[in-house]
Amino acid sequence: MLVLIFARSVLCYNYDMDKQDYLNKISATSKPPSAKKQSFLKSFYFKLIAGLCAAILVVVIIGIIISNGRVDVKSQSIDLKLHLDGTMEMISEYQSDVKSSDLRSSSASLYGVLSNANSSLEKFLTEKHGIKIKSLDKKLLAKAEEEKEELNTELFSAKINGILDRIYAHKMAYEISIITSKEASIIRDVSDAELKEALTSSYNSLNNLYDKFNDFSETK
Repeated sequence: MLVLIFARSVLCYNYDMDKQDYLNKISATSKPPSAKKQSFLKSFYFKLIAGLCAAILVVVIIGIIISNGRVDVKSQSIDLKLHLDGTMEMISEYQSDVKSSDLRSSSASLYGVLSNANSSLEKFLTEKHGIKIKSLDKKLLAKAEEEKEELNTELFSAKINGILDRIYAHKMAYEISIITSKEASIIRDVSDAELKEALTSSYNSLNNLYDKFNDFSETK
């Protein structure tokens, strides 16, 4: 009888201990974060790390946007070459009709600079990318032809109205500004040293010629 009572007491004791352990575990898991963890989340170092991560994320996103929006060097070079082809054709067409000898001289210099840049672009596109200009997409060729014809229309109108010199100078100054902008973009992006050097030389020469056209006056 005593043994049975003792055994029951032991079982009850073990049950109570197991129940207490279970309750202790539940209590431990439901405790709020320690003051140490809370203080770290509010600390200067945590804010600094979070700020740096956010800044890096913003830089990466901006870089992706810029990269996606930027046209590749090959496409830029094709665009510039087509523009040079049209401008040079118009110079050849109207230069001899210009009355001012100074303006004709500046025009001849302009043609020489554009011709050199054009040759470098053609070499780059042919040797590096195997591109033949005549085999380009018809839409690209049509766009370039349309731009050339717009220039041709304005110069022809100026010629028959006796104001070619003034309009020619104005239009060539504008062409220089467009071409140098396109050259600057390629110079920034291109890795080919030969093309970069050729376009840099062209860019500098065109900037020197710009004032001769932009400041031209028939009264001088």
